[in-house]
Amino acid sequence: MFIVSLTYKVPLERIEPHVEGHMAWLHDAYAQGLLTASGRKVPRTGGVLLSHAERPALEACLAADPFKVHDLADYDIAECAITLTAPGFEALKG
Repeated sequence: MFIVSLTYKVPLERIEPHVEGHMAWLHDAYAQGLLTASGRKVPRTGGVLLSHAERPALEACLAADPFKVHDLADYDIAECAITLTAPGFEALKG
């Protein structure tokens, strides 16, 4: 399992024009089976992605994100081995 933390490098005014493209990219990544979950950080300073993909495939996917293409966000990838979950979240286990 990989946890990807996106942190915006620019003000939200520069992020907003790329949100539609980012959402299309997310939908495509889900369709390819590369993402497990995603969402905004609160407060809105970036986002978080969960992935069971192989790291090279995940990195290639991230490189195509409009936020990355336009140098709007930094990406931190942390690998973890989920061993315990609440009922209903067993699919998160590696």
